[in-house]
Amino acid sequence: MRYVPLNSYRAAISDQKKTVFIVFISLLLSSCASFNSLEYQKEIGVRLVDSLATKETVLLFRNLKTISEKKIIFGHQNSTHYGVFWIGDSARSDIKDVTGSFPGVYGWDFESIPKHDSTKLRDRIPRLVREAYERGGINTFSWHHSNPVTGKNFYDTTIAVKYILPGGPYHEQYLRVLDSLAEYSGTLVDGTGTPIPIIFRPYHELDGHWFWWGKPFCTPDEFIALWRMTVDYLRLNKGIRNFLYAFSPDRWFDTEEEYLERYPGDGYADIVGMDNYHDFTPKGDSVVFVTKKLRVISSIAKKRNKIAAFTETGSLSIPDSTWWTNQLYKAMDDDSIRIAYVMVWRNTGKEQFYVPYTGHPSAENFREFRRKPKMLFQDDLPNLYKSVIMDDLISKIFRQDSTGILH
Repeated sequence: MRYVPLNSYRAAISDQKKTVFIVFISLLLSSCASFNSLEYQKEIGVRLVDSLATKETVLLFRNLKTISEKKIIFGHQNSTHYGVFWIGDSARSDIKDVTGSFPGVYGWDFESIPKHDSTKLRDRIPRLVREAYERGGINTFSWHHSNPVTGKNFYDTTIAVKYILPGGPYHEQYLRVLDSLAEYSGTLVDGTGTPIPIIFRPYHELDGHWFWWGKPFCTPDEFIALWRMTVDYLRLNKGIRNFLYAFSPDRWFDTEEEYLERYPGDGYADIVGMDNYHDFTPKGDSVVFVTKKLRVISSIAKKRNKIAAFTETGSLSIPDSTWWTNQLYKAMDDDSIRIAYVMVWRNTGKEQFYVPYTGHPSAENFREFRRKPKMLFQDDLPNLYKSVIMDDLISKIFRQDSTGILH
């Protein structure tokens, strides 16, 4: 052992204490200077699932809540990824071709993760998400996850939920899938590396019978446990701070009680939504049912300080050329309905599309829909991520009338 004089030892200890003190003060100052999400949420009157959510995510929630009081943002799945006659041109969208504006909400899906880890798709979607965000748009991800027990696709309804819960034989395997999702979500950042706010909508249409997480294939308690486990793992274990969580059953409810049967609780959902295709009929006779259900989720959102949204809908190939104004807008144009956005499904080709392309018979009606007083597209949006927008600003957003004149 090397001999160290006592005075030198004391000096070393003194220097070490100084170093520790300086580090402690630096960390304290850094902590004080960092964003306090919980305090900010209290300040602006919201409460997110994630008390540590990023500022941009908190502002998105607050501003969507304000918008929902008077306006509705229009959204489209995979809008800049492909269209009826094209693919791979991110500066294009069938919506933009027809109306001159991109949608305000861009829908994507985590389905391909981790299947396409080594393909261009893995890089392309983050780029499209970033471009949408830089335009001022909103990004939302659903999750058509394959059956975790059989490995077959999401339409395989082999019982799975109870087997991936804690203690189940496939639990650890499910957590590894969440690890992959969390890793991929880390690529959803802007040019400075800041996480882009994402509306995450897992296990949608949960009251249906076509997905393995559907109502016939798990009990309410099992579904709620799955939802909470998923949110807790992403938020607490993986540190994801840029997600808003959207709960979206299909149309199988008429009352608040029925809607809330599998609701995971206010601490696990930021957005209460509805997917609904089938209540729309070719003649529009069932618009009243869509309106009734939108009233239900609007009421729930108001009572629970959440955001309501029409999370997925559409008319396959749009056989009714007036569907946009005579069915969709008519169903939403009710004083008691307060939804932040409505999103229709994707355009994959001439056999399956949900917004018109140039020359389609419903294109003119879609332009009329775009000019309706409540509707907002990309070009109409204020900045949703920088500061709180005021209620009066929403009613003053410039819109074009049928002559194309700005007011």
